[in-house]
Amino acid sequence: MPSPTSSRTSLVIACGALAHEITTLLESNSWPHLKVECLPASLHNRPEQIAPAVRKKIKESRATFDSIFVAYADCGTGGHLDKVLAEEGVERLPGAHCYEFFWGSEAFLARHENEPGVFYLTDFLARHFERLVMEELGIRAHPELKEMYFSHYTKLVYLSQADLPDVLAMARSAADTLGLEFEHVRTGFGELEAGLAAFARVSIPEN
Repeated sequence: MPSPTSSRTSLVIACGALAHEITTLLESNSWPHLKVECLPASLHNRPEQIAPAVRKKIKESRATFDSIFVAYADCGTGGHLDKVLAEEGVERLPGAHCYEFFWGSEAFLARHENEPGVFYLTDFLARHFERLVMEELGIRAHPELKEMYFSHYTKLVYLSQADLPDVLAMARSAADTLGLEFEHVRTGFGELEAGLAAFARVSIPEN
């Protein structure tokens, strides 16, 4: 059971790429009963590890929190995350990727269908493009890999959660590095905020 002195009785297990946005939402919406714990954002480069890591965190947290919500989309797990969550009785954010819940499913899926050769960045990915893309994918050490990874892309679409000129400049620089056309779409928090708000409502502790 939760500690009797704690006002945070519900847990959001989140991707580390969402830490800033979720913390902002918790503070701006006054959800003191929610606590967020993040798994490494680098798991996205090894999506087969996401579902086991989420299951481990759920099991570790059962005795401490009244309820749990997972702030992930499918994130390349091929349905394995949903299988784990069904077995554990835990819900997650909608969609296949964070791009989808930030932009909204209808807008994202329409673009994906009409223009499949798009590489997406969020605020987090724009900030950490060098480490997560250029270094972890080995492109800095082996420049020939850029063609292998990105030859089928024609455009980089930056989905911004906040109006930050420095991050916008980082996203433009990423497009230049990859040799892609650049587009900026302001999405705000999208369905991330709606999903957290719904969980916050149903998880308010009883007095």
